[in-house]
Amino acid sequence: MSRLLNFRQIEAFRAVMLSGTTTAAAAMLHTTQPSISRLLAQVQSATQLKLFDIQKGRLRPTQEARQLFDTVQRHFLGLERIEQDVAVMRKSGTGTLRIGCTPALGLSVMPKIVPAFSALYPDVHINLQTISAHHLREGLVHGLYDLVLTTTPIHHPEFSGSTLHRASAVCVMHPGHALAGRAAIHVRDLQDQTLLTLNADDEIHLQFQRSMEQHGVEASATVETSYSVTICTLAAEGAGIGIVNPYVASVFTHALRILPLKPRLPVEVCMAFSSQSAPSAMTEQFAALLKTYFQTLARQPVKKSPP
Repeated sequence: MSRLLNFRQIEAFRAVMLSGTTTAAAAMLHTTQPSISRLLAQVQSATQLKLFDIQKGRLRPTQEARQLFDTVQRHFLGLERIEQDVAVMRKSGTGTLRIGCTPALGLSVMPKIVPAFSALYPDVHINLQTISAHHLREGLVHGLYDLVLTTTPIHHPEFSGSTLHRASAVCVMHPGHALAGRAAIHVRDLQDQTLLTLNADDEIHLQFQRSMEQHGVEASATVETSYSVTICTLAAEGAGIGIVNPYVASVFTHALRILPLKPRLPVEVCMAFSSQSAPSAMTEQFAALLKTYFQTLARQPVKKSPP
């Protein structure tokens, strides 16, 4: 290219590609047809490419013009997105709140927090993603989330985090299970039982596995899955006994017998921000709602499902 294209030239080229004629392009850009023709000639001169020919009085774009238009269009779509985001920020402060959390907390905690937040910020767009703790860490590193919430500790020098709540893992089973009448389940009670477990790299599973080994307990069979929600639904169908965090278990009190597990397996709810930038006022408000929720939860007595 002998010289750089300026924005006005690119804008004229795009308008012609979108409208099909220099007259229509002039109307789009609120200018004259001769001005558009002059700008098109400048684009062809600057690029040293044949971009159009004329057939029956109409401009016909070449393949080079279509390739150039694809590049131009990608940039214009980016500009339009910027303009949309700026318009939303003018209206609501910062526009979008990006939250990441584990599926268990997305099912159990977020339905309590999101409506309260939306009542305070009705015009804010909330992007809530429920994914694994590993992907939450990666997303936070790359600036994809304003705030993340997980039951797996997040350790990273670029994160600013805190523990919001401490609890213990629980046993979940069908109300008709042979062990459902007990007040609590000791890991020894799980000898020769069918166990519903999380994947081998999950923190609760690792603790549970160590406890079983310490007490010499072996399951008759195991069903391994990625999500606590799946364990709860399987347990509700009588597929076995599951070990999950108490937050997701609380969603299934109507279908499960939920009992304390001994020895206890600690579970923490951790909240983290990226330390690369200061949290927005909206992010801080969402964090405050989370803190209030878990403070209230900490003051409540532990509930057990009915036998």
